[in-house]
Amino acid sequence: MQTIMLKDKDKHVLNLIVEDYLRVGKPVSSGLIFQKKKVADSPATLRNIMAKLEALGFLHQPHASAGRIPTDQGLRFYVNHLFETILHDGGQSSPFGDELSGAKDDLDQLLGRASKILAERSDNLGFVISPRISRIPFRYLRFVKVGEDRVLVILVTTFNMALTEIVKTDVYFSQPDLDGASEYINQNFRGKSLAVVRERLFRELPGYRRRYELIVNKLISFLQGYFQHAEGDKEGRIFLQGTARLLDKPELFDMERLKTLFQNFEERAKLANLLSEFISLDRVKVLIGSESNLPDIEDCSLILSHYGTRNQVLGSLGILGPKRIPYERIIPLVDSIAKQLSQTISHDT
Repeated sequence: MQTIMLKDKDKHVLNLIVEDYLRVGKPVSSGLIFQKKKVADSPATLRNIMAKLEALGFLHQPHASAGRIPTDQGLRFYVNHLFETILHDGGQSSPFGDELSGAKDDLDQLLGRASKILAERSDNLGFVISPRISRIPFRYLRFVKVGEDRVLVILVTTFNMALTEIVKTDVYFSQPDLDGASEYINQNFRGKSLAVVRERLFRELPGYRRRYELIVNKLISFLQGYFQHAEGDKEGRIFLQGTARLLDKPELFDMERLKTLFQNFEERAKLANLLSEFISLDRVKVLIGSESNLPDIEDCSLILSHYGTRNQVLGSLGILGPKRIPYERIIPLVDSIAKQLSQTISHDT
């Protein structure tokens, strides 16, 4: 509602203030805006506009004699304006294709490389959250016994990447049992995910039992245990790069909060679940300060996107940095890496 109340001149001045603040990190005065000669108004008129923007919650004056700095609301207005201009070209190619394509046969290596590019190109913390193996459509699947209560799941995706995961099970399996379960799943569910397999088995249980009673009974018990075990870890691992880059910027953060933040990063499943709540079908989502509802990162901004195949979102990625992050450069960076990562894992080789 408050944004609608702004005149074009007010919006222009607000954007100029935010741009200067992001560049130098100091309160911006009416005199400085006047000197830029990007507006025709006098310093007195500019002061009136800035006072109005402050009253509406877009600016804050830290001291009576100082200029203004943008609030989270002011930064939000600026970011929304950027979205109207910098993401309009949906067909723009990624400049990072060669850097990612070298790891296209190994998903972990690919995701790690993507997080490294995000960190290096943004000079902040880059992260990529991997998908859980149970969500990924498979071309081929095999179960291998690696212990009395552990089974190795080997999955070749429909985009030709091999993934593995060790699963704890309360059901006893011999290797012939696992070979039979693997053969049964490959014959009946190729192109589906393990989550779909479980759903189909429960829904069509009587029919499957008549044909494959012993295998299906054991397989249902195994999948039920697998998903119960995975329930508290709804997202996959999180690949992080660039933590030292944030620690090198003590002037931008409350260091005690930053220490707590990195403690949370060690609880990777918890962090992945928190971040996954913010992922939408938007190409890029920006959470500024308190918008994330995560107290430990109120001094930060999160720039998020997702990656996946044409029909399925598999995971999320992004950058965490100070609220004074250069959004005009970082938003296209996150968007570009997300698109290139999706293209790489979707390529059928």
